[in-house]
Amino acid sequence: MPQRGASRHGLADAIGADPHYFGHRDRLRQRLFDAGAESLPDYELLEVLLFTHDARRDVKPLAKALLDRFGGLPEVLSAAPDALRAAGVRDPAIAILKSVREAALRLSKAELREREVIGSWDRLIAFCNAHIAYSPVEEFHLLFLDRKNALLAHERQQRGTVDHTPVYPREVVKRALELNASALILVHNHPSGDPTPSKADIQVTRDIVAAAKPVGVVVHDHLIIGRGRHTSLRDRGLLG
Repeated sequence: MPQRGASRHGLADAIGADPHYFGHRDRLRQRLFDAGAESLPDYELLEVLLFTHDARRDVKPLAKALLDRFGGLPEVLSAAPDALRAAGVRDPAIAILKSVREAALRLSKAELREREVIGSWDRLIAFCNAHIAYSPVEEFHLLFLDRKNALLAHERQQRGTVDHTPVYPREVVKRALELNASALILVHNHPSGDPTPSKADIQVTRDIVAAAKPVGVVVHDHLIIGRGRHTSLRDRGLLG
């Protein structure tokens, strides 16, 4: 006989019945199929991604805890594996989270390759936001463009600290020549969320412009990515 006061959840597990949340998972999947993933709030979308975390437990509390801990869904997807493990996420679910993020990045890159980058500014900003807006440290990225301003390659040149990334203009130009690029767009993030350019940001931009000009490589812009905001040094007249 089960002990008095035993929960329905515990009794269901004891007799081998499916836990109550199995029906919830099925309903959540069906809503995703019927109305599209865009219909799900962040915590429910994260729930779906966490189904592999544990087949025998409700993952809704974990999904909500992760959103609270990291600050939002983009931050969860961008979190390092060690940080996710420290928050209680198991490796199978971490693999899903990292794979989903990478798939989204590759999709956005493919869309940029199919069109002229300068004429696809909204897609470019979305691409940059997805890559580095939620990184906990500064990252300096380069977009290499061909003569038609289509994307040749996207590379991270440096990864620094919370407020500094070392950038070497000669290395930037050398890599552009190796790829036979005709133009560059410089991109880096401010982990603070404030995309206001620093004096160092302005100076390194002008140094790269000066180094690239003699070899015929044009620097179209330097974008600084914050949290939901960005700054274009070209728009501010700061390219030099």
